[in-house]
Amino acid sequence: MTLPFNPNQELASIVARFAVEDGEFATPIPSVTLHRQSADTPLQHRAYRPAFAVVVQGRKSLTLGADTFHYGAGQYVLTALDLPVSTQITGVANATPYLCFAMSLESERLNELLSRVSIPRQALTGDAMRGLAVSHAPPELLDATLRLIRLLDTPDDIPAMAPLIEQEILYRLLTGPDGPRLLQIATAEGQSNRVARAVSWLRSNFAQPLRIEELAERVGMSVSSLHHHFKAVTAMSPMQYQKQLRLHEARRLMVVEQLDVGSAGHRVGYQSPSQFSREYSRLYGLPPLKDVEAMRSAAAAE
Repeated sequence: MTLPFNPNQELASIVARFAVEDGEFATPIPSVTLHRQSADTPLQHRAYRPAFAVVVQGRKSLTLGADTFHYGAGQYVLTALDLPVSTQITGVANATPYLCFAMSLESERLNELLSRVSIPRQALTGDAMRGLAVSHAPPELLDATLRLIRLLDTPDDIPAMAPLIEQEILYRLLTGPDGPRLLQIATAEGQSNRVARAVSWLRSNFAQPLRIEELAERVGMSVSSLHHHFKAVTAMSPMQYQKQLRLHEARRLMVVEQLDVGSAGHRVGYQSPSQFSREYSRLYGLPPLKDVEAMRSAAAAE
């Protein structure tokens, strides 16, 4: 296969042309977003959805539970299920901003591909794996990514060609070193699929009281097995996972919807304002009101 002389350089050039300002940009390819950041960022807390993301310029750090990853141009992040993470971009020069390509991963397309691809059974027999990985992108994966993003210059080709190239990217991921992560999440076998169902329930019901016994029964696991495998996949316990979801949503409610501290805490399931303030301060480094005021001041100064 003949590759461009520097596929990552061409990827960066295309991303820079379409992401002309800082932020996240949707594209005519529904699954693809582009990201640009021309200055260092503070530590940011967010929820990552299932996605394949390639850094094409710059560097970034990502923390999941107690795990921290540092990665840069030519490396990709594979997220196999919804995960609350902390990220930071550092060392950015305005002339060479941080640039990233991301493609969302949908279980329907993945299972469609799995129905046509023979999967080695041994890939499903190991212990549960982290639902997130950072790896170097091999030439074949970069080539497919480049061909997909080139379609932005020929939008009439997108409806016919984008689904085919997206399937190729999924195939390259499935047959690469991180394929078992997707397999364990996507297939009905193995404990990771049950963890994925637990994650899905928590995301939809994070404001409700968490009863571990009921959650374990819901996904067909013992309590001890749920704790063990949930932490293996997400790097945190179900309770820690729920807490991060609650606090992320509370912060969004205060900043975006301008709810007061008490209302935001109550909305996400906290009955005790002092507990909400204490856990919020532990995650974000400031009490809720001071944190929100600092974010609003920073936004006004931009």
